[in-house]
Amino acid sequence: MEFTKDLCTPALIVDLDKVKKNAGEMLERFQKLGVQLRPHMKTHKTLECADIMTGGSRRCIVVSTLAEASFYADHGYDDILYAYPLPFDKVERCAELAERLTLFHILLDNSAALQELKKRPLKNSKVWHVWMKLDCDNGRAGVPHSDPSALQLAQDISETAGVELTGIYAHCGNTYGCKGEEQIKAVAQETTTFTLQFMEKLKLAGIQGPKSSIGSTPSCSHPVPDMAMLSEVHPGNYVFYDVQQSLIGSCRLEDVAVRVLTRVIGHYPHRNQLLVDCGWAGLSHDGGGRLPTGYAIIEGHPELKLLSMTQEHGRVETISGQLDFSQFPMGTVLSLMPYHACATAMMHPVYFAHSKGKIVATWKPIRGW
Repeated sequence: MEFTKDLCTPALIVDLDKVKKNAGEMLERFQKLGVQLRPHMKTHKTLECADIMTGGSRRCIVVSTLAEASFYADHGYDDILYAYPLPFDKVERCAELAERLTLFHILLDNSAALQELKKRPLKNSKVWHVWMKLDCDNGRAGVPHSDPSALQLAQDISETAGVELTGIYAHCGNTYGCKGEEQIKAVAQETTTFTLQFMEKLKLAGIQGPKSSIGSTPSCSHPVPDMAMLSEVHPGNYVFYDVQQSLIGSCRLEDVAVRVLTRVIGHYPHRNQLLVDCGWAGLSHDGGGRLPTGYAIIEGHPELKLLSMTQEHGRVETISGQLDFSQFPMGTVLSLMPYHACATAMMHPVYFAHSKGKIVATWKPIRGW
């Protein structure tokens, strides 16, 4: 790619054609299943990528920060789900978005949050659209699916004036511990089953109408047939994919759409190392060097390892044997395939989108909370 020599490094580059392919395949996959895709924006946090993921509809998205929610609302997006346990310091900002948009959804998993909503009734005859977070053995946020308090909280939400129980939301993040399609499908099936069983409990309790949604990139890359009984799914990373997803079995390495470019800035023969201008401020320590190649795959150089990083520096050496420094003159550009695209993208204030060997756009993500 000729353009790489002109970019100031470290630089995040995005293969626009792969992004469109990844997004299109996910849209088509769930159209065939008859399930609404509500793509998550947290991986990229850009308008351009959001438009690709929603097929240009600018409707039906998930965000993880109110900065994202406001950013997308300001650019004509609606039907936005803030899928993060309701922070009490942000209730007023949530209320303003709920009053402004046709559909702004919030998420909670405890009765204290419900009490906060009671203190802030919405204006203009609007109601709070609430999704209850269900923990289907992922072990992060959510009420455990088998705990009687889950059904009790759902009943309390549905019976609260000015509040609507819009849906049940589960994240099958435990797919990130999988290796291969078979394991991914087993976890996807378990999460789907637990969620659908909970929906049946709601019906038996006289609660009709809430939607059901599960999501993670691994499970949505390899959906099981029972997922057709869900209302929605909410994956996010799939638009970029990354090395981690390839190791899990969500994708192939050739599907990964992002790279970080870095330059050789030092030769150190006495320790058999190169120094590059990308540290954890340009790549992220996420992944902990779990790869044989260290913190990333150095594209085109399977013999190299990104051994360690400090804030602005990276140390590169060979996996075995002596480094041929003549192959890597000072200023040589190396292409790093990140372990985790979400964490890496967060490090960059601008992304360079390219197609057919040329930079075609610069994307600027929203930052903050």
